[in-house]
Amino acid sequence: MNAAPLPPLTLTPDEWDAFLARLYERGERLDVRVPGETYPPEEDVDPYVLSAHAEALRSGEVDGDVWGTLEDIEETADDEEQAWARVVAFYLGRGCVLLRVTGTGEPEEWLLEEGLARRLGLMPGAAG
Repeated sequence: MNAAPLPPLTLTPDEWDAFLARLYERGERLDVRVPGETYPPEEDVDPYVLSAHAEALRSGEVDGDVWGTLEDIEETADDEEQAWARVVAFYLGRGCVLLRVTGTGEPEEWLLEEGLARRLGLMPGAAG
């Protein structure tokens, strides 16, 4: 576990789309495309594919089941905002990073394991 949670990562909708376009999924591994390489269409990554690799999410496009996640971590809440805040606190306390997409009509927030976020080029010291 990290001593202090990592600051949230923030992307615009265009950056989010570009981020997803840089990824591919082969088998159960999510990775960054190598320039000049060819990838079959079935390896494309959209929010649904990414959701399989996220620890938790709150999205207008993908059902992240905030209440189910809250139950999994054995917490309770009075409303969805409080539920999501508790989910975020739980995962940030375990070394995950919060990725926010700004400028969307509904909240778009994803919790990713720090190592995955680095490997996918979202953080300094990353391969991408």
